[in-house]
Amino acid sequence: MEKHDLLHEFPEHQDKIQELKISNADFRKLFDDYHEVEHQIHRINMGSEIANDNFVHELKAKLLFMKDELYSYLK
Repeated sequence: MEKHDLLHEFPEHQDKIQELKISNADFRKLFDDYHEVEHQIHRINMGSEIANDNFVHELKAKLLFMKDELYSYLK
């Protein structure tokens, strides 16, 4: 199962991501939250954690929302 960390999602913005992680506390918090949810989804998909379909759908929707917010910082 493919992981969706931000550096793979937005490879063209790697420098900006690193800069914002250092200089912007709001971005850093959102970045950390995004990766926490992304890792949880990955663990569920790999069978390390068990979750019902509704919960997984909610996590994926949350991840997409956070990804959109993070992208707004990168534009």
